[in-house]
Amino acid sequence: MRLPRVLIAAPGSGHGKTMVTTGVMAALSDRGLEVSPHKVGPDYIDPSYHAAACGRAGRNLDPYLQGEQRVPTLLVHAALTPRVADIAVIEGVMGLFDGATGTGGFSSSAHVARLVQAPVVLVVDCAAVARSVGAIVHGFSRFDDTVRVAGVILNNVGSPRHEAEARHGVAETGVPVLGVIPRLPEVVVPSRHLGLIPVAERQPAALEAIAALSLMAQKYLDLDALIAVARTAPDLDVQPWDPAAEVGQSGAPPARAPRIAVATGAAFSFGYAETSELLAAAGAEVVGFDPLHDESLPAGVSGLLIGGGFPQIHASDLAANTPLRREIRKFADDGGAISAECAGLLYLGRELDGAPMCGVLPLTARMSSHLTLGYRTAVALSDNVLCHEGQRVNGHEFHRTAVHLDSDGTALAAWAWRDGTGRPKTEGLAREAVHASYLHVHWAGYPAMATRFVSRAAEIA
Repeated sequence: MRLPRVLIAAPGSGHGKTMVTTGVMAALSDRGLEVSPHKVGPDYIDPSYHAAACGRAGRNLDPYLQGEQRVPTLLVHAALTPRVADIAVIEGVMGLFDGATGTGGFSSSAHVARLVQAPVVLVVDCAAVARSVGAIVHGFSRFDDTVRVAGVILNNVGSPRHEAEARHGVAETGVPVLGVIPRLPEVVVPSRHLGLIPVAERQPAALEAIAALSLMAQKYLDLDALIAVARTAPDLDVQPWDPAAEVGQSGAPPARAPRIAVATGAAFSFGYAETSELLAAAGAEVVGFDPLHDESLPAGVSGLLIGGGFPQIHASDLAANTPLRREIRKFADDGGAISAECAGLLYLGRELDGAPMCGVLPLTARMSSHLTLGYRTAVALSDNVLCHEGQRVNGHEFHRTAVHLDSDGTALAAWAWRDGTGRPKTEGLAREAVHASYLHVHWAGYPAMATRFVSRAAEIA
């Protein structure tokens, strides 16, 4: 497949790669190009800005969560869905060579660049450096011969004199400068404790920010040169990822299609597009519902997916929707299949920061000052609606809340893994047809989860 593509990375977090990448995506889209947007790693929020900029789903590329062999195929699938893309733009994660801890850079931006054979454009914050930018670019462009740094964008430049010094330093590396962005505080996207505020929570302000980023990219970047860099990427000799083929490896679809409702809206905006595609391929009818506003579940549903987000920001409004909370409790009591991740776990508990939730699970949750973050390799502790006992999966945690389990022995832990110090830990709850956990799992890496969940939902459809 011929797919011009470029990966936009940085020496580390905070250099402006999200701002630049979103601006590039929006500017190219405003030119009339069909842009396929991507994010390295498990992040949900940046892809929401990418989606708003490009008018199609923002998708993740993560070897740890999806498997190395799937990353190029997922890229091609995305570039063909729902329309054929003219170019793929990939936002990196952290520093270019930073990946899962202790793995030598596995799942880093550089790793993904190698897997999809994408040239890299490096965004460098110049606020505290000038000619020394050249040393940064020199080091990053020569650290790994299998990664090609094909351009640099100088960000946060204070003056024409500052720019001249930075350009002079970079010129000695032979890497072309593709743009120089001055200090522009007016286009900074608001953030909070877990990163940027999701698009779903700040419409239309998010669209205004994206429009400003598009104008920034058009004014300060050489978009033609960036497109030319993307066109140097070689053809990809891979077949597109096929959700039907993936679930076909796990079993035939049910005779009767169950309806599965996926939580959406400002409180539950975290999800991967491939999840719904896998559910549909496994034979389900997928519908949405917004726990903030919908007072009842969609008619005829027999399965619920409640993903991540920021329910703590909306706890009082979620609590105020008493009819839906009661219906979800009854749905669980009647044996309906439920998969809940992170925010979904909190919503299914009894209380969240003192506000009543659904009461499906015997736990209370509170905001915490401690950030829990990182990849996990987990083992399922029981047969459940997602996997069989003993199955190993790779996932990730990302939250600032803590749960307290009530003295109720009817629920079993969902997962076991070892924390960063090597100590064993159990996490989550699996009860009857309910599976709830802080662990985020990308179902593209474990397509049998979709088949298993759909099969369970079909039993009561």
